[in-house]
Amino acid sequence: MSRSFVSIFVLSLCFSLLAPLAARADVIANQRAELERQLQQIEQDIKASQGVLAVKQKQRASLERDAAILDAKIQVAKLGIKARDIRIQKIRSGIRDKEDAIRMVDGKVASEQESLAQIIRSTRAIDETTPVELALGGSLSDVFNDIDTFQTIQGALSASFKEMATTRTDLSARRKALEEQQQEEQDLRQIQVLQQKSLQNDEKEKKDLVSAARGQESVYLQLIADKEKSAAQIRAALFVLRDSKAVAFGDIFSYAKEASIKTGVRPAFILGVLSEESNMGQNVGTGNWITDMHPTRDRPVFATITAALGLNPDTLPVSKKPWYGWGGAMGPAQFIPSTWVLYQDRIARAAGQNPPNPWDARTATFAAALLLMDNGADQGTRATERLAALRYLAGWKNASKSAYAFYGDDVMELADKFQSQIDILGG
Repeated sequence: MSRSFVSIFVLSLCFSLLAPLAARADVIANQRAELERQLQQIEQDIKASQGVLAVKQKQRASLERDAAILDAKIQVAKLGIKARDIRIQKIRSGIRDKEDAIRMVDGKVASEQESLAQIIRSTRAIDETTPVELALGGSLSDVFNDIDTFQTIQGALSASFKEMATTRTDLSARRKALEEQQQEEQDLRQIQVLQQKSLQNDEKEKKDLVSAARGQESVYLQLIADKEKSAAQIRAALFVLRDSKAVAFGDIFSYAKEASIKTGVRPAFILGVLSEESNMGQNVGTGNWITDMHPTRDRPVFATITAALGLNPDTLPVSKKPWYGWGGAMGPAQFIPSTWVLYQDRIARAAGQNPPNPWDARTATFAAALLLMDNGADQGTRATERLAALRYLAGWKNASKSAYAFYGDDVMELADKFQSQIDILGG
């Protein structure tokens, strides 16, 4: 097979693969432009609603003020959910594009492999022919022509090897980008579930508020008074933990204070993150490590972790795999196994438990605090804490994206709630 024929073959294959992509390119471009327009409008509406919320929160406590705050929070939540749906649509479109491109590159690799095989076969046929056989088989000019052909094939072979290496590198990069987009979709869908629950809670709170007060300010003021709990009640209240038994608030607070001394991260903020993780998503503790964990990244590590603890991996709760990604996060702090092993020596030293147990409430508190410290929460400002929470969920790459903002806002709201309870406890 001549080199020119190989080139024509590869080009024709590429054109045949690109044709259907080009046919829908304009449609995709128009769809994306419309999604971007909708997203910009929604983000403007979110800013306006957040402005109303900020103003109302500064006003004196009253039925009217708190009803308006709930209205603004509900509006922000609905707009946030709508905006995130649009972002997920855009990511899905990007995923489809990358899958199409990967199929095209896969086809190119296959065609290059076949061309390479043809060149190798031609090379071997000439290489195995002796000069005498070449001379006896034709005129002297034929001999030189065959030698020239041989050198041409050798050059084509070298070029084909280089092209194969480039194509495989391109394919690897495209697959990595695809995995990153799939992970981002998984993170956004987790936030969607969380904000849907928050929206339902706010709507219920507003309904209860309106039905209980019915315009009577005195009734509402009594509702506020009833929310003020004694220190004893706060200590006895149960703190719900993901994939573990609930513990008394007084106990989890003592763990958070210990972890704070080791890391410099505020106890109320640690509790805010643990509480957010405990209430996040519908896949809590129903997963199985064999079916829900990443098979190469996490499953072998999980087996090592459980063996060191003397635990049966088949009976331990992990987060369930959603249809769009992988599960397998462990315990209250929701570390995936591959991240846990990076931290386990530090966790063991900080918590005094070796090997450290991801499902132990105290150990998980230290694990969360260490990761939050590494994310910048030990600086102690509201901005650095919020950013650390976003990094905890989405990593450093996506933490600044507006689609993830709800998680950071919700953690800070929970931290404020826990700080008020800690103040009552004298902490």
